Amino acid sequence: MRAYLDHNATTPLRPEAREAMIAAMDAYGNPSSVHSEGRKAKAILERARADIASAFGADGADVIFTSSATESAALALAGRKLHAAEVEHDAVNAWTQNDLSVDAEGAIKIDAPEMSCVQLANSETGVVQTLPNGVAVSDMTQAFGKLPVAFNWTGAQMALISAHKLGGPKGIGALVVKRGTDVPAQLLGGGQEMGRRAGTENVIGAAGFAAAAKAAAQDLADGVWDRIAQLRDMLEERLIADAPEAIIVGKGAKRLPNTTAVAVPGWKGETQVMQMDLAGFAVSAGSACSSGKVRASKVLTAMGYDEMTAASAIRVSLGPQTSEQDVMGFADKWLAQMKKHRA
Repeated sequence: MRAYLDHNATTPLRPEAREAMIAAMDAYGNPSSVHSEGRKAKAILERARADIASAFGADGADVIFTSSATESAALALAGRKLHAAEVEHDAVNAWTQNDLSVDAEGAIKIDAPEMSCVQLANSETGVVQTLPNGVAVSDMTQAFGKLPVAFNWTGAQMALISAHKLGGPKGIGALVVKRGTDVPAQLLGGGQEMGRRAGTENVIGAAGFAAAAKAAAQDLADGVWDRIAQLRDMLEERLIADAPEAIIVGKGAKRLPNTTAVAVPGWKGETQVMQMDLAGFAVSAGSACSSGKVRASKVLTAMGYDEMTAASAIRVSLGPQTSEQDVMGFADKWLAQMKKHRA
């Protein structure tokens, strides 16, 4: 029996999201049409927009639907020349001047928030940043649904989020914008999404995104992520107890409750991922968008780790369905492979 421990890459679709998407399939009208069928689709779209804003603490802000957080990054960052650190996702670094420094625990030094793009939580290490007030753009993709985030309280002008990181469907994300912030359109055409992102809207995806966001907010309220944090701590204690040479990246920093990045210098991350896959456990060697690229983690090198260590890390990311049996089973198999590596 397999255990899925790669929730930071993508999450299983929540039942609530599946049901909402199936129901939305019956609203076949174009949401830009003024007839009854179009108005029905438009109502689903706008209800989803309001529900996502509420779950994200963004009431009064603009929620612009996109195809992904990557597209949201392009919409937010194109032409702005903002500063960022190398620990950001490649979708952000592609548009920014990557000159902000990072310390050994993953904290980013920010001198000019209004000219900076700063992630709230790192996908590889789980390290959570303290956002300065007025930061121009923040990638909150990994934090939304795992931490109690309220966009209106972060002080950010814009935020990137994605449905499939919290149990929604792939292929839909959003750029959340403080009302009044200028966002020039990158896709031109019919003027949808308040003139900021043309193209017929993904009504089915939006319905699933909203249902997943509401369910994720309920999980937070019910303490689900507190239980997950306990499992994460249990896993790390077990690994370090039997493999003291292992490095838990960002151990002393505030982190996402579900994320462990562990490195054993000299034991290549991609080798560990393949060994664990054969043993029945899905983990990763970093951001899913960078997997398959045989190279050291740019996140770890930015934090000051040497190339060997940065190429020897894997990420274990838990989810609401993860059990103690999953975590301890992984630890057993990983430690068994660790003994072979030592030999």
